[in-house]
Amino acid sequence: MTASPQTLEVWGDLACFTRPEMKVERFSYPCITPSAARGVFEAIYAKPVEFRWQIRRIELLEKPAFLALRRNEVKEKINLTAVAAWMAGKREPEPIWADGDRELVGTDEKGRTQRQTMALRNPRYRLTAEIVPWPGHEAKQAGLEAQFRRRAEKGKVFYQPYLGCREFPAYFELAENGEARPPVDLDLDIGLMLYDVFDQSRPGTSNDRPAVSLFRAAIRGGVLEVPEWGSAEVLRSGSAV
Repeated sequence: MTASPQTLEVWGDLACFTRPEMKVERFSYPCITPSAARGVFEAIYAKPVEFRWQIRRIELLEKPAFLALRRNEVKEKINLTAVAAWMAGKREPEPIWADGDRELVGTDEKGRTQRQTMALRNPRYRLTAEIVPWPGHEAKQAGLEAQFRRRAEKGKVFYQPYLGCREFPAYFELAENGEARPPVDLDLDIGLMLYDVFDQSRPGTSNDRPAVSLFRAAIRGGVLEVPEWGSAEVLRSGSAV
């Protein structure tokens, strides 16, 4: 069964799609990445054992406008193994220190630090994606698409979609044919852009390790065409850059 494109108009007050080479300070790509776009669709509807989302097209409805921010961030990262033990009652929960000096917490690796973020202001996109069923679930294509549309029309989500960072919420509506707002007049060669952070060749699990993929992105007439994940245009682990 041929997939039917599903299109969302997505916007927010702020966004930050961090370039992977930025280790400490956050500097956003000029537009949303395929990975972040997939995350918006999955926030509305996802059945990882039955299908995956393939982003096809990203249309910019507002030109990129950057805004410099300084934010307080904690230095620690949550240990997921420890969280699982806390939830199972096997260990006492340990707090993440938002503030404190060496004398109080015993190390300089805890507490907060101020970091620079170069974010996008008032981003707005039209995102087009297709449901790609995994083998054995092809017959469910029409039903999966109908369920997504019902959820999107009613604003139902599994969790609040966001634009790169969870503190930057995304708002959306199902884009119907008719009075479509044209993309902005913009041509821009982005260079290598993050495609995804997980292997999209098979159904994923909660224990999967990151698998970064990249592609050469170019915006033409305000539109970024996204190649199929399995195509030669996508650089995966072991690919020649």
